[in-house]
Amino acid sequence: MAIVGYCILEYDGKTLTLLHSGSIQTSKEDNEGARLKEIYQDLKTVIDKYKPDVCAIEKLFFFRNLTTVMPVAHARGVILLAVEDFGLPVYEYTPIEVKQILTGYGRATKKEVEQMVKISLSTDNLPKLDDTVDAIAIAICYTRSNAVFDKYKN
Repeated sequence: MAIVGYCILEYDGKTLTLLHSGSIQTSKEDNEGARLKEIYQDLKTVIDKYKPDVCAIEKLFFFRNLTTVMPVAHARGVILLAVEDFGLPVYEYTPIEVKQILTGYGRATKKEVEQMVKISLSTDNLPKLDDTVDAIAIAICYTRSNAVFDKYKN
């Protein structure tokens, strides 16, 4: 809940362009409700400004630490609510799926995923925050999905 990464990608069927990326950062000093409201409002501002066609999001699938799963689930809930407010279709990917799609190996390291993000975007420069790079990786997964493939196969 402290950091929510996001990005806006443009894809024309061949080329990926990173239009914008960043993070929503909440203060640990604020109560949980205030932090969730900040995530919700900030994300709505991003969506309203950039007007994306779809949203790709990390799917919760398993957590070892029960103290972190609830805040993550709550943050994910307000993210889905903000996206729903704009009527965007949502595509979900587990971390293993992201690694598999980007690197061909579901147990790839963060560095290997980062390298594939750099290659996909034809850049050596990525944002410093892992959360933002993760958001970019998830968005790239969508561009490699069947929904996108069907759209551009002609």
